[in-house]
Amino acid sequence: MENFGIGSWLQRRRSKSGSKIALISGDRELSYEEFAERSDRLANALKAGGVAKGDRVAYLGENHPAFLETLFACGQLGAIFVPLNTRLAPPEINFQLGDCGAVALIHSASLNGLAASGAEGTRVGRRVVVGERESTTAAEDYEDVVASGAPRRLDEEVGLDDGAMILYTSGTTGRPKGALLTHGNITWNCINVIVDFDFSSSDVALMISPMFHVASLDMGVLPTLLKGGTVVLESRFDPQRTLELIEQQRATTISGVPTTYQMLCEHPAWPTSDLSSLNKLTCGGSAVPMRVLETYEARGLRFSNGYGMTETAPGATTLPAARSRDKAGSSGLPHFFSDVRIADVAGGLAEQGTVGEIQIKGPNVIHEYWNRPDATAESYEDGGWFKSGDMGYKDADGFVFVSDRLKDMIISGGENIYPAEVEQAISELDAVGSVAVIGVPDEKWGEVPRAVVVLREGAFLTEDELKEYLAGRLARYKIPKTVVFVDDMPRTASGKIRKSELRRSTVS
Repeated sequence: MENFGIGSWLQRRRSKSGSKIALISGDRELSYEEFAERSDRLANALKAGGVAKGDRVAYLGENHPAFLETLFACGQLGAIFVPLNTRLAPPEINFQLGDCGAVALIHSASLNGLAASGAEGTRVGRRVVVGERESTTAAEDYEDVVASGAPRRLDEEVGLDDGAMILYTSGTTGRPKGALLTHGNITWNCINVIVDFDFSSSDVALMISPMFHVASLDMGVLPTLLKGGTVVLESRFDPQRTLELIEQQRATTISGVPTTYQMLCEHPAWPTSDLSSLNKLTCGGSAVPMRVLETYEARGLRFSNGYGMTETAPGATTLPAARSRDKAGSSGLPHFFSDVRIADVAGGLAEQGTVGEIQIKGPNVIHEYWNRPDATAESYEDGGWFKSGDMGYKDADGFVFVSDRLKDMIISGGENIYPAEVEQAISELDAVGSVAVIGVPDEKWGEVPRAVVVLREGAFLTEDELKEYLAGRLARYKIPKTVVFVDDMPRTASGKIRKSELRRSTVS
């Protein structure tokens, strides 16, 4: 076999686990044999339509077998898979499709309008709809496309250093950057997960988080499939349904953000739900509140918290469940095949307990941003250490503690929000003189964005008007939940806004 990338996984797995159930989605079950054949057919259909090695194929949709069939079909062709966030606005989708140069877009029928408007003016020459297709649309039916492909395995020459996936991560300059994950990045991340979380072929992973997020896909779905386990796909998170599925499917692992786990344990069905099958609960985004931690511990369940980012595919560190108490607040130790160091301002190693920049190195770390040599060059220290932009320290046992974010990133319900992007959109309003977006605590979402605005002299603007302006321009989760109007901004001598001071003065 010439393909050593993820596109060969289903071919290798079908010979070992052909009759075993790989995917469950609603009432539908796919064995590894069926899953592999559908991926084969789709790969051949895409190739017949002109998709070649290195081309980009985008996917816009909720958790569905078609998402993974497209991923593995791209892997067979050596094409690059580009999952898009379904919560983005049309201009954001348009930018990402244009930036990556996608030649095809596969999307859910429910997102036909978003897909059509997002593809305008881009290189997308083929749209394929998953689900009931509107008779007026020019897009093709997904099942027809799959059926048209030959049921034979493709074996393109694909190496671990070839690009496998582009995932967009919002940047500090207001425009997202495409992180190019190679087949090796993804493979080594999965190995880290399997080693550190002890995945096995008997695992049943319930995926309640969207797969267009790298944490759900690379920390849950792909490691499970690599080991020959079963993945249960849910199109959206519903606490009651999740509790029911844990019991019905005997799920062994779930992953989410603190908000997810809070909503589960606060649901009325929590006390009577059978959770005895669970043995792995992973959480990212931020620390689990102590009251939620204690509620799960009362049911004999513990979390494995962690730290990472898209650029590390995404795992960098993990806190073993057994250490969730004595190392509370820590993001844990580096993954097995990853290294983490704390750098001081001069680029040297910071002393133990001293806060510095968290830097990561390993085969799971990306080599580049798509078509952004400037951003790539700025992101690495000599020796290949990736500069996370996050601040933290290590304790005497080597456990990493994240103390601050240089980039001012806001994490709201597991979604990353970069203030620069929101500030740029708000500043386009004629009434706005200056603006700063900060994160403020929220009991449900952990953090939510707040806009602090200075109006131009004589201008008038209300909170509702600002939000209405942003609607359709930004994803809903990025739109500030509150707006504070002030007369002036606290600034440094060089004119930069002091966000730390804003937080103290505007957060009640």
